[in-house]
Amino acid sequence: MQNEIIIKNLEDLDRAAGEFLEKTADYRIIAFFAPMGAGKTTFTTAICRRLGVGDAVCSPTFTIVNEYRSSSGEPVYHFDFYRINSAAEAVDTGFFDYVDSGCLCLIEWPENIEELLPEETLKVYISVNPDGSRTLGWSEPEVR
Repeated sequence: MQNEIIIKNLEDLDRAAGEFLEKTADYRIIAFFAPMGAGKTTFTTAICRRLGVGDAVCSPTFTIVNEYRSSSGEPVYHFDFYRINSAAEAVDTGFFDYVDSGCLCLIEWPENIEELLPEETLKVYISVNPDGSRTLGWSEPEVR
C-alpha cells in the first residue's frame, strides 16, 4: 500500500508529523531517503517535538547517533550516516543494538548503510516539489 503526506510549508510540519506518527505507529525503524536539503532533519525534529522530546534535536552528523527521551520516557534514536564510509563503521557504532532495542530509530542517509537495514525498516522518501512543498512517500514493507 502506497502512502503519501504533503508538507505544504514549515508551518505545516507539526500537522504532517502528527499524521505521519499515526500512520506509522507500528514501525520502530524508519529510514528517510532524500537529497541534501530536502528536510530530513527538519522533519525528524518535528516528529521528536510531537513525541514530547524536551531536548534540542539536531543532526548527529558528527556523533552518528543522538539519543532523546520522549515525554513517556522512551528512548528515541536519531542516526545520521552522511559521513559513514562503510557499513563496518555503522556496525562499530552499535547499530544493531539500537535497531534491536525495540525503540524508535529515525535514520538519515540510510542509503550509506542500506545493506544493514532490517527487513522491517519503513523506507520513507522525501521529495521536493516545484512549489517548495515536500512529499513524504512510503510503502508498507512486506515484513513487520
